[in-house]
Amino acid sequence: MVVVVLGALAIGLTLGLLGSGGSAVTVPVLVYLVGHDVKQSIAESMAIVGLISMVAAFPYGRHRLIDWTSVLYFGIPGMFGTFAGAWLGGLAPGALQLAVFGTVLVVSAFAMFKKSKFQELSSEFDAKEIQRSSIAKIGLEGTIVGIITGFVGVGGGFLIVPALVLLGKLPIRMAIGTSLVIIALKSAIGFIKYQHHLLTVEDRSVDLSTLLIFSLIGIVGSWAGQRLNARLNQDLLKRLFAIFLMVLGIWLFFSEGSKLISPTDSSPGIPSIDRVDGDT
Repeated sequence: MVVVVLGALAIGLTLGLLGSGGSAVTVPVLVYLVGHDVKQSIAESMAIVGLISMVAAFPYGRHRLIDWTSVLYFGIPGMFGTFAGAWLGGLAPGALQLAVFGTVLVVSAFAMFKKSKFQELSSEFDAKEIQRSSIAKIGLEGTIVGIITGFVGVGGGFLIVPALVLLGKLPIRMAIGTSLVIIALKSAIGFIKYQHHLLTVEDRSVDLSTLLIFSLIGIVGSWAGQRLNARLNQDLLKRLFAIFLMVLGIWLFFSEGSKLISPTDSSPGIPSIDRVDGDT
């Protein structure tokens, strides 16, 4: 229980402090600390991050910092992409998903190092005079990010925010608020698809108690993170978290990638639920 509480707090604090990165923590916590299998963890991660993102989006909505046109252009293609990615994820071995997840974490680390550049660029855009890139380009970007989201279970905030700034020409705060809505929508679709896979193919489901505990504590953690946000050095915080993501991503890539080359164990480093039940 202590591990669950600490893991949920870490997810919420990450979202509250940085506005993204929650799922980068969620999937490893569920797999390696809680002991759930990869596909179950991805499904649970989508539900948890989706719920936390939805709650976190309300303050942005009250201050009119959500661009609903971008939600339509970017979010709808992203939902189709997430569905496709989740379908592919259901067919892929768990070790491959975690190896790809590690690669995504390394990419996200580089994106966090460069985020200050996006913040400087976004200050040039006036939210009242938005001149977007073509709908096709925004939709294609949304679809690609959605596929990644569905396959490995990341919300994609580290990819969505820069895309909304560069393609949607949104100020950074509006880009963050809009990304939270998009993450919530994509997570809902991804969760539904993975839950369907678990029920129909593997004859099991997500753990509702895990979803409830992680979501509630994560929401509290996100509120605490938002309050701490103004008191901490954001650049230093993001750099430290980026380093953490890079180390975790490299470890996941080589650890899980080695299982694809010489598979000796189907579990992601610890016994899976099925085998634990079998032993008892």
